[in-house]
Amino acid sequence: MTKEELRQKYLDLRKTLSPGELQRISDAVTLNLFQNFQFEKKKVSLFLPIERTKELNTYKIWEKATSFDAQVAVPKVNRKTEEMKHLLFESEDQLEISSWGIPEPSKGRVIAAEHFDIILVPLLTLDKRGHRVGYGKGYYDRFLSKCSPRCRFIGLSHFDDLEKTISDTTSSDIKLHGCVTPNKVYRFE
Repeated sequence: MTKEELRQKYLDLRKTLSPGELQRISDAVTLNLFQNFQFEKKKVSLFLPIERTKELNTYKIWEKATSFDAQVAVPKVNRKTEEMKHLLFESEDQLEISSWGIPEPSKGRVIAAEHFDIILVPLLTLDKRGHRVGYGKGYYDRFLSKCSPRCRFIGLSHFDDLEKTISDTTSSDIKLHGCVTPNKVYRFE
């Protein structure tokens, strides 16, 4: 299937999730993530959830990561330059909801792409090679291309199963190193 077909399929699947199901899935992904990856004293990029698209609730990831002395930064999008910068996330008081419904920091210290150890990447689905389908704007691919080779890109998925292939991947699509689902961990290294 193409990215657009998969994007629609998984947005529709998310719509069927009740608030309770979404929280149960979010909690399971959080637990699985911390059982399989080390966050102690790491610099971590974390997306915050777009509620209208029923993204995973990642606030518990922020709380738990900071309890391990991780520095957690969240993205802020510049639509004019089509770039993302990441600001250190210390308090929910920093957040404003963008016109896209994304909680973004209004202030904070910028952490440059090359300093991150782990990038937690939002996605709608992914394939068995580690290619992901996002919302189609390319913000994450551009950001990931600037990260250090030692940085690990870990997708967080609502659903355990992977697509066999995504038919229209390109050379600008950055592959993930792994993906955490409610019940599985995939590694693509």
